[in-house]
Amino acid sequence: MAPGSRRARSQRRRTSMIATFACAMSLFALSALSALSAQTIAITGGKVYPVSGPPIENGTVLIRDGRIAAVGSNVSIPQGAQRVDAGGKWVTPGLVNSFTSIGLVEVGFGADANDSRATAPDHVAAAFQSWEGINPHSVYLRPASEDGITTAVSAPSGGLIAGQASLIDLLTGSTQQGMLVKAPIAMLGQLGNSQAAGAGARAQAVGKLRQLLDDTKFYASHKSDYSRGQSRALSADRVDLEAMIPVVEGRLPLLVVAQRSSDIRTALDIAKDYGIRIIIGGGAEAWMVADALASAKVPVLTGAMNNIPNSFAELGSRQDNAAILRKAGVEVALIGNGGGDEELFNVRNIRYEAGNAVGYGMSWDDALRSVTLAPAQIFGVADKVGSLRPGSEANVVVWDGDPFEFATRATQVYIRGQLQTGPSRQDLLVQRYMTLPPK
Repeated sequence: MAPGSRRARSQRRRTSMIATFACAMSLFALSALSALSAQTIAITGGKVYPVSGPPIENGTVLIRDGRIAAVGSNVSIPQGAQRVDAGGKWVTPGLVNSFTSIGLVEVGFGADANDSRATAPDHVAAAFQSWEGINPHSVYLRPASEDGITTAVSAPSGGLIAGQASLIDLLTGSTQQGMLVKAPIAMLGQLGNSQAAGAGARAQAVGKLRQLLDDTKFYASHKSDYSRGQSRALSADRVDLEAMIPVVEGRLPLLVVAQRSSDIRTALDIAKDYGIRIIIGGGAEAWMVADALASAKVPVLTGAMNNIPNSFAELGSRQDNAAILRKAGVEVALIGNGGGDEELFNVRNIRYEAGNAVGYGMSWDDALRSVTLAPAQIFGVADKVGSLRPGSEANVVVWDGDPFEFATRATQVYIRGQLQTGPSRQDLLVQRYMTLPPK
């Protein structure tokens, strides 16, 4: 037999063996993943706060296949389920931070450390789908999940229209698509920062936004004319106008970052004139227009840690802002406003915002709702996150006390039924410098 023929047959055998081994490994991996996803966990004996219902003393949360299977005081626990004793502890849904840049901005400097800002000559980047640049291995994810934040809005920034935001679960090491809960959840815009909007004054920025909305409506009804080059001049590119269509049709909310009460009133007027849905972000002076916001059923994302104005647009800042809004009937989701990089490394501080909100007049139940179910309802994902109800994602946190107290720690954090483990970057730094000089 010719040597070449023997070599060819030997090569085919090796190729076949490699293929068989690869197939076996794939089946093993699939089997392992299936076993992981099929794991049943019973968290027992704690005081359970479903948020969607009243607290349950000595309650049980049953997790199966990454979802909540049952919640109550008399839950039947299947044989073989992993039991987690939460006696003397508090059990809540994973916390939701409604305004961050997590996953889009990294530690360090330079153009490749910030994927939250799209370059747009006209300051309109509506087609920018920011989640496509999320880093699932970001060092910012673990510190947040370690402190009970399981879900966050990851939002772009800059310009009159910054782009589209997403809601993600903080699953370190997953994939971009694997982290997504919903995308897009809102279009990001702003009023009050005329320079960022490419305008010389507030009124000019408002005019640019109105023109963009007018042009989007015109484009939506004249697409064929636009394609033939027989349309009038428009203020944005085709892709951005296309991305704005869900906004003008009321299918996608416009999250307007606005601090001054007059800017908030302008946003309410625009929403009424164009029949669009809006959410107010920042809202330092929102308490001044609380009744108008409640009447228009416009939710507000605001914080409770700071009453020191950062600009003339925030002269009316006060720490009971969230409490006043809630008492007026406004749906409130708490976000960071206390300084210290709350959009990134200090995403975890959202629970302290909630604690301060309670200290300044918000009820404890409303504060818990404002970092769980309220943002889930605002962004249309209440069936997935924000509460402990059967069928929702198993984003569950076990605390050793009141989660809004500074000394309280999360003892177990589950995201989609997976226990989050492993040290964060800050833990590694603490370990490194526990003894000096470091070993």
